[in-house]
Amino acid sequence: MDQPLSFREKYRFPDSFWNANLTELFERAAYYSMASFIVIYLGRLGLGDYWPSTLNGVLWFLVYFLPILSGTLADQIGFRRSLLMACVLLAGGYFLMGYPVWFGGQTMALQAGKEVTAGPGVMVPVAAAILLIGIGGSMVKPCIAGTVQRTHLGKATLAFAIFYMVINIGSVFGRISAFIVRTRLGKLDTIFLVSMAAAVLAFLTVLLRYRDPESTVDPDKPRRSLGEILLGMFKVLGSGRFALFLVVSSGFYFIYNQVYNVLPLYVKKTVELTPAMDLYTMANPITIVLFQLLITKLFGKLPPIKSIIVGTVIIGLAMLINVAPLFMAGGVTLRLWLPLGSLFVVMTVALIAFGELFASARLFEYIGSLAPKGQEGLFLGYANLPMAIGSLVGGPAGAWLFNKVMCAGAVKQSNGLLKLDPRAAASGWIILTLFGLGSAFSLWLYNRWLQRQA
Repeated sequence: MDQPLSFREKYRFPDSFWNANLTELFERAAYYSMASFIVIYLGRLGLGDYWPSTLNGVLWFLVYFLPILSGTLADQIGFRRSLLMACVLLAGGYFLMGYPVWFGGQTMALQAGKEVTAGPGVMVPVAAAILLIGIGGSMVKPCIAGTVQRTHLGKATLAFAIFYMVINIGSVFGRISAFIVRTRLGKLDTIFLVSMAAAVLAFLTVLLRYRDPESTVDPDKPRRSLGEILLGMFKVLGSGRFALFLVVSSGFYFIYNQVYNVLPLYVKKTVELTPAMDLYTMANPITIVLFQLLITKLFGKLPPIKSIIVGTVIIGLAMLINVAPLFMAGGVTLRLWLPLGSLFVVMTVALIAFGELFASARLFEYIGSLAPKGQEGLFLGYANLPMAIGSLVGGPAGAWLFNKVMCAGAVKQSNGLLKLDPRAAASGWIILTLFGLGSAFSLWLYNRWLQRQA
């Protein structure tokens, strides 16, 4: 009988594994230090009602689409060089995000205006920042995941569980750090200082401690040109059932993206002037850390497509609970900790995390089953496309839904907040819920069609 592994043996991995995870922790801390405030910050800089969410959607799209290209670059020049380059790009991007306020003489308004008033002094550095952060973030993902894959020593499940846990720890660390810094200094733009500092820590970790695991650069491995990469993309998208799955599954991420679009706009413009969105959205990683093992144990044997459908239903229903405080007598607030509207937003974020637990991880498993035999790796390289599609569409669509539907008939109050028409606001949340339920139904129809094809 095999003796059970000791704790030290069970968690023994090469140094590259742990240093890669430490790098990932700092990179995620950098990103989530500012992610919950991007649409608020850009709105206060004068980008109007729609550009903040649109640019935020573009940022998420770049982070999740470009690994298709940056992963190939990492294979060719090595993970360490790629990570060093990525950290430099990220630090530069976060600096440019804060540049309009720090050195450009721009002043943030208390609330965002409807029209675009920002000039080139804001638009140019912000556009460059989004490009740099998108490219840098996309380069980190394949390098860290590739390191975990090459260093798991036959313990892949445990290794990737640690990796996923580190992502969420980094997310919590970044949000808490940003909250402490911006509240003590009293300025929203200081969140980008936190992001820059975390990116620098990631750079130093790679420079001083990280070394490429064996075989990250294989001189005998054929180099893929840009043309070959694009050809592979057309090959993958040429699979009708896979392309259709990308469309129907992107609905989940369309709703998920509203955590960083509609929810911040809703709280900032209608509930409280200085919302702690970094702490409110922290309910997502905390829920994942607390319940990941339990959900896996209870529902791990559920077929992947059914698990994805359940997750999509949950994320749709999560939006619906925000209808409740709209009709509570006299706009009742819970002043023990935060306004009632914000409390329901926190509950929404936590419930969305449960949807993520059911859907996100199983998505990769299901895509692997859709791939033709021998092409699983190629197809899994495009597994982030649903997130990219959902983000690109979710940014401008979320802004339109909030401004044109939820705020229809709203009246501006003396404190600067909007008093919403409860029926109009409720219709916005109901539309999001129906979209989520419709996405789940389309996934069910897709699976039925696929079974008939088989």
